[in-house]
Amino acid sequence: MTARVVTLTANPSLDRTLSLPGPLVRGGVARLAPSSTEPGGKGVNVARAVAAAGGDVVTVLPAADDDPIVRALRALDLPMATVPIATPVRTNYTLAEPDGTTTKLNEPGAPLDDEARGALTIAMHQHAEGARWVVLSGSLPPGTPLDWYADLVRSLRDTGAKIAVDTSEAPLLALLDAGPDAAPDLLKPNSEELAQLSGVPEAHLTANRATALAAVDTLHARGVTEVLLTLGAEGALLSSAEGVWAATPPRIAVRSTVGAGDCSLAGHVLADLAGAGPAERLRSAVGYGAASASLPGSAVPTPEQVAALDVEVTTVRTEGLPSSTTAPPVTWSTTVPAAGRDVR
Repeated sequence: MTARVVTLTANPSLDRTLSLPGPLVRGGVARLAPSSTEPGGKGVNVARAVAAAGGDVVTVLPAADDDPIVRALRALDLPMATVPIATPVRTNYTLAEPDGTTTKLNEPGAPLDDEARGALTIAMHQHAEGARWVVLSGSLPPGTPLDWYADLVRSLRDTGAKIAVDTSEAPLLALLDAGPDAAPDLLKPNSEELAQLSGVPEAHLTANRATALAAVDTLHARGVTEVLLTLGAEGALLSSAEGVWAATPPRIAVRSTVGAGDCSLAGHVLADLAGAGPAERLRSAVGYGAASASLPGSAVPTPEQVAALDVEVTTVRTEGLPSSTTAPPVTWSTTVPAAGRDVR
């Protein structure tokens, strides 16, 4: 098995960031600062962060050979495997305010027919064979069966790679409803997604650690091996059979939260590739997420930028102890700030 990482972005995008001079005013006129356009989509963002750290990575996506996103990825020297489609890749727009607040305007993306999905599946198998990690990230294009991620997880088991999934809404619910054989090795929900899966109001999850841990335990009961719960400016939790750890991020000046959750996932994967234990995997995840949020647009951090940040990690519980007795109530903010929202 090699240390290769393979990512799938079924619904890629060109991420265009528009920098506002002040708070967004509905119906007003804003004179923008210089804007930027970068190749994006959650799996692409993970791959870019892994590549920036010198990792062996391949990103798989549907796009024509002359699509602007392919030209942009070539300019970054990012290894990729593309499945040609006729429709141009979508553009997602981020309105970035000076205080770090971001407003996202996401296009729906290009539909994929059965032939394109089949070709993507074949490409994933070809590159994932013997890899260390496979990452399935982001929303599904219009018309895609909601259980496609579940089908992919099942079919990729024979590659020997660990499988991580980061998605939301109906595809996320379908993944967990598909049964333990479709459960990924790593799931990366945020608090909103954990609320969707557990049926517990998000405000309850963010206000009390014990409630959040009980909700995370329901994911383990459904077959998920490891859960990386990202909480934005409040940090993150990592839960596995080895125990549970919590991390507090450093104070940063938030410039853009686009891709911060993707970089958190990349940080976990990179630490795992280096042989790190769970506490250090979480430290790396939170460091990468914070470093990403301190950068403009959907830029990804370098290892040097991550290393400069101080992330505090504490042990919440050890193996075999129920969360109800080992996780005392801890007050978190009941609203997750702008830095805490991942973008699909």
